Amino acid sequence: MRYAVVALVVLAVLAAVAMLVFLPVLQPAVVPQQVPLEAPPGYVCLRTAKAPNIDGNINDDCWTAAPWSGEFQDIEGSIRPKPTHRTRFKMLWDDQGFYLAAEIIEPHVWATITQRDAVMFYDNDFEVFFSPDDDTHAYAEIELNALNTLWDLLLTKPYIEGGLAFNDWNITGFQSAVKVQGTLNDPSDIDTGWTIEMFWPWKNLQELNNKTVPPQNGSRYRMNMSRVEWDTTIENGKYVKVPKKPEHNWVWAPTGVIDIHRPHRWGYVVFTDDPKQASPVDPAWSTVDQLYDVRHRQAKYLKKHGNYASTLAELGLSDDANGPAMQSWPFGVVVSSVFGGKTYTVRPDGFLQVK
Repeated sequence: MRYAVVALVVLAVLAAVAMLVFLPVLQPAVVPQQVPLEAPPGYVCLRTAKAPNIDGNINDDCWTAAPWSGEFQDIEGSIRPKPTHRTRFKMLWDDQGFYLAAEIIEPHVWATITQRDAVMFYDNDFEVFFSPDDDTHAYAEIELNALNTLWDLLLTKPYIEGGLAFNDWNITGFQSAVKVQGTLNDPSDIDTGWTIEMFWPWKNLQELNNKTVPPQNGSRYRMNMSRVEWDTTIENGKYVKVPKKPEHNWVWAPTGVIDIHRPHRWGYVVFTDDPKQASPVDPAWSTVDQLYDVRHRQAKYLKKHGNYASTLAELGLSDDANGPAMQSWPFGVVVSSVFGGKTYTVRPDGFLQVK
């Protein structure tokens, strides 16, 4: 773990040096324009006096007090059909870490991958993305299938920004368990689904942010959860994926595009001991969303015209005094807006700064 962190720091330094040397030739990633969405969801994660037993059964007394999340939607939002099977989760926390329980309704539970850190979404899986801050860089991802096979990795920033994934990064102390309500890999019957319990220790998540770990009462983090679901048929008594048919991506917080790696569109989780805690959703979410929309439009404009747009009107947006401000840098465009007395800025590398 310690060596992985050192490697991450070294790579970050080298990347910064490379950026200074090659500023004139660097260009932002060309990414698809995002679809306008409603506000991201929020979840109030309550402190627990007693930790749940991580066995895959969501029947501990402490889980009774934890609210269910909203049901998952298609990753592209309401423009796509509602998922055919329900997915939802609960969360709790204490000074050691946070706990997550997921309910995955599924009439045919199957899984094949048994090797840790394999590409888990080739199976049906459940995924968790965790970012303690809002800068959209340095976040953790875990994926589990119904065999409780784990893939955990650390990302320096989103893939669309040229981010790196450290596949050998491991969350020391992480625990998980799966319970199948039915029979695994048996097409002859109808299952109810599968449930997951997991524990993430705070001590191995400190490197992802500059906030206090464990969080203080009322701390707000960014998270998302995703479920990958493949359409299958039954051949010779086994589940087989339908050829040439893409997977379904059902998520807690839709990102508007088929790409879960858009941290600025993830949901908000507040860690508290107050059951009456108000919604944790940041009122500045739409301001930040607008900044990234401008950034992505600039990337498309650059690809088409060979230069950046100098006005919002050139990007197909309203060019008024209250819109985002743009400032050209040698290697891109900085976009910023003011909301609630704070200045929100998206750098050319996609990093979000709030001052």
